[in-house]
Amino acid sequence: MKNKISVCLLFIATLCVSCDSFLEREPLDKISSDVYFKTSKDLELYVNQFYEKFPGFGGYGIGYFGEDKNSDNLIYEDYDVRLAGYKTVPGNASDAGWSWGDIRSVNYMLANLGHIEGSMEEAKPFIGEAYFFRSYFYYSLLTKFGDLPWVNKPYNTDSEELYNPRVPRNVIVDSMLVDLDRAIEYIPLKKDVEEGRLSKEAALLFKSRVALFEASWEKYHNGTRFGVENPDFDRYYRIAADAALQIMNGNAFSLYTTGDPKTSYYQLFNKVSFTDNAEVILAKTYSLALGLTHRAQNYLLYRGSRLGLSKDLVDDYLCIDGKPTAVHHEYSDKDLLSVVKDRDPRLAQTMWIPGDLRRVVTGEDPLYFEKPFIDLIGENKCLTGYQLKKGSDPYVVDPENAETGVILFRYAEVLLNYAEAKAELGELTQEDVDETINLLRRRVGVADLRIDAIVNDPNWKFPEISPLLNEIRRERRVEFACEGYRLNDLLRWRAHELFVNKRPKGFYFNQSDFPEMVPNKDILLDEQGYVDPYRQSLPNGYQFNPERDYLLPLPTSELVLNSKLKQNPGW
Repeated sequence: MKNKISVCLLFIATLCVSCDSFLEREPLDKISSDVYFKTSKDLELYVNQFYEKFPGFGGYGIGYFGEDKNSDNLIYEDYDVRLAGYKTVPGNASDAGWSWGDIRSVNYMLANLGHIEGSMEEAKPFIGEAYFFRSYFYYSLLTKFGDLPWVNKPYNTDSEELYNPRVPRNVIVDSMLVDLDRAIEYIPLKKDVEEGRLSKEAALLFKSRVALFEASWEKYHNGTRFGVENPDFDRYYRIAADAALQIMNGNAFSLYTTGDPKTSYYQLFNKVSFTDNAEVILAKTYSLALGLTHRAQNYLLYRGSRLGLSKDLVDDYLCIDGKPTAVHHEYSDKDLLSVVKDRDPRLAQTMWIPGDLRRVVTGEDPLYFEKPFIDLIGENKCLTGYQLKKGSDPYVVDPENAETGVILFRYAEVLLNYAEAKAELGELTQEDVDETINLLRRRVGVADLRIDAIVNDPNWKFPEISPLLNEIRRERRVEFACEGYRLNDLLRWRAHELFVNKRPKGFYFNQSDFPEMVPNKDILLDEQGYVDPYRQSLPNGYQFNPERDYLLPLPTSELVLNSKLKQNPGW
């Protein structure tokens, strides 16, 4: 099915025209609805275009594994302007991300279902996918801008509704959840859909994600200029937990494992196919036969990609006994092997460690990782010394034409969403923990989390909340490191204190490993000897403004075109 979707995309691209501006969007008259939307096959071909909007790998770079560079997990060569507090009001919609073309394309299909002549039962799965994607596109806008116009029809450029004001974010979320409920009703279970297509469980997981985001936003932004009137966060936490529990009770998924705690997590992310992978609910796949490949393996195996894991992320991993490094007096972070010694094995499966197998080529000696590429330049350079390994495949046939797939929805998120929502509701039991958090820990051999025996960590990121919630948030950060979750988590938790007025750091620099590098000339260090990439460019650290930067600004062009649109706070 992955091939089927890919082949159809070129055809769909010739039919649909996208435009960034909400008001400048031309009518979708490239397809005559009275002759096209007649069969389930027509709907399938049309909805296939939206699958390309999922995260993936481009032709170059490490793709979605680099998305955390807008957070405190990854440090990129160029600092993130939003975290730095240097974001400005864009002049046009394309620069702002205020894009409505995809939503209008979905609405065009949904508005023309009356032309169907075939079986409605056969058409329902693809109608359900359309409802899913409308919610998916709205979620992207919601996380960026908050309040939004609700658009559920394919308006023309002269439609009066285009000049409607924004409605409150929770109204938008409720409308999204209605769409998702219809998707859940219409789309079959994963066992009954073709490979590569959305399933009922994927829609349930996304429903859980949306509800958890809104619940946390309403709770932790309550009383601020970004809060909502009459917040009802417990209702959203309940929705998030219930949606996740439906998947758990279905018993169709489980965590992937090789049987070896030292390889299970790493090998989850470097597969070409996920057909028999019990953890993967939906994945995007690639095919050399179809000319759909990428160069991500070239970057993961041979380059530092101008970025690196942050020391803050690395420090957050627990020790194998389930305790934080702060209570282990023998712990040392002065070299990479010491950093991973007796630590959560996910750390050594996320970053390169001396001795790791890097590349196996038939007829050649195996290539092993020796030290991070901090002494290289350009796209070859690792910025922090903590070099990203997650997703790499030493056995890839051709790193320049890799077929490594992308996991879009996986069972681990189901477990973490459920645990967090139940904990926020004050209902999380030890049995719940054993069926969620501890399954993740057992996969990699980390000691169980015991609610009645949580060891105090003087370095907890959120000292104002309970130890249990701190550990759940830690687990989420570690499990999803470099998968693109972190920024939205920081936003919904109102977690600016983790990085404001701080500069992200890298590893401890050992001169003996890099004798030709001159400290503070070839590499910037702080007073303690840790890599300090932004020492000169951000001497005062990130200057994210909590009174402004939690939401992005609307573009000036849209405010001029529609006087009922109001700018977000602080801009």
